[in-house]
Amino acid sequence: MTAPPIPSRRDSFRQLAVLIAVSFIDMLGFAIVLPILPFYALELDATPEMVGWLIASFSIAQLVASPLWGRLSDRTGRRPVLLISLFASSVAFLVFGFANSLWLLFLSRVVQGAGGGTTGVAHAYVSDTVAPADRARALGWLSAATAAGFMMGPAIGSAATALGRAAPGLIASGLCLLNVLAAWRFLPESRRADATPPRRRPVWHAAWEVVRHPSAPAARLTWIYGVGMLAFSLLTSVLALWLEARFEVTAATIGYFFVYTGLLSLVMRSLLLGPAIERLGEVGAMRLGTVLLAIGLLLYPAAPTVWVLAAIIPLVPIGTALLFPATTSLLSEAATQGELGTTMGVAQTFAGLSRVVAPIVGTIAFQRLGVDAPFLLSGCVVAGVGYVAFRHVRPAPRPAPVP
Repeated sequence: MTAPPIPSRRDSFRQLAVLIAVSFIDMLGFAIVLPILPFYALELDATPEMVGWLIASFSIAQLVASPLWGRLSDRTGRRPVLLISLFASSVAFLVFGFANSLWLLFLSRVVQGAGGGTTGVAHAYVSDTVAPADRARALGWLSAATAAGFMMGPAIGSAATALGRAAPGLIASGLCLLNVLAAWRFLPESRRADATPPRRRPVWHAAWEVVRHPSAPAARLTWIYGVGMLAFSLLTSVLALWLEARFEVTAATIGYFFVYTGLLSLVMRSLLLGPAIERLGEVGAMRLGTVLLAIGLLLYPAAPTVWVLAAIIPLVPIGTALLFPATTSLLSEAATQGELGTTMGVAQTFAGLSRVVAPIVGTIAFQRLGVDAPFLLSGCVVAGVGYVAFRHVRPAPRPAPVP
C-alpha cells in the first residue's frame, strides 16, 4: 500500500503551528516545577540520593512509556495519545502541588514521565503532516518551542512560590488543562485513515531490533540519536558542579548560563536551522552537528576564564540544534510504513535511557577521575557518533517540496 498523502504545505504548517504551541505550553508546565522539585523533596526529609532517584524516575517512566505510546499512536492515531499525555501531565502537577509526602512526589514524577513519553508521537505527527524537504526545519521549530518553554518556566515557578507552596503545581496543572482543551479544539488528527496498520508484534520488538541489527538504517540513526543524547546529558548532569569547581559559580549566578545557552538554542533552531538544512542537507547538518558538539565538549576544560567559556559554549547548542532534528528527520524517512510512531518512540526510549545513565556516569567520572573527565568522555563519545555519521550514513534522494 502506498503512503498516505501529506497535506498541502499551508495546511501542514497550520497543523504544525498548533502542535508547536501545545508543546510550548507543555514544556512550560514541566519547567515551572522542575527547579523547585529538589527543595520540596528536602522539605519532606529526602536525602540527596533520594533527590537523584526522584529526578531520574521521570526519565525511567518516560523510556518505558515511549514505545507503548508510539505503538498506540500507530493504531489509534496521534491526536488521542497526545490528549491523554497532556491530561496526565495536568494530573501529575496537581499531585505535585498538594504532595505532603515523598511517595506522592515520586507518584507525580512517574505519572508525568509516563505522560511525557509522547515526544516520539509529536515527532511522528510532524512526519505525518510535513513533507520530507521541510521536515528537519519543522522539527527544529518544535524543539525551539520546547527550549523556549524550558527557559521561561523556572522564572514563573520561582515567582509562584511567593503565592504558596502549592501555587507552582496548580499553575502548571491549570496550564496543562487549558492545553488539553486547546489541543482538543484545534489539533486535528495527522495519521491518515488509509495508513498501513502496524504489524502485530510485541511492542518491545522494535527496540530489540535496534540492538540486534545496529547496522540497519533506522537502527543506526537510533543509535546516533541515543548516543549523542548520552554525550549531551553527560554535560548537563555535571555542569553545575563543574562551574562551581572551576569558576566558583553559585546558585545565584548559574541561571545566567542556562539562559545564555537557551537563547542560543532557541535562535539556532527557530531561525538558522532551516537555511543550514537547505545548504547542507540533513546528512550534512547531522555530520556538522557531531563535529561542533564534539569540539565544544572537548574545549570546555580548556577555558581559562568565564569569558573564554562564553565563546566556547555556543558550539554545544549549535551542534545539538543541527544533530538532533536532522537525525530525527532522517529516522522518519527510514521508518517502516505503518510503524512511524513506534520507531520514533523507540528513539525516545534510547534517549531516555541515556538521560538515566548520564547523571550516574557523569558524577562518578567527576568525582573519581577529575572535574574535567565528563567533558573529555562525552567529547570522545560524540566523536565516535561522528565517525558513524560520516562513514555509514549517506544522503538519499529527496522529493520536491509540496506546493
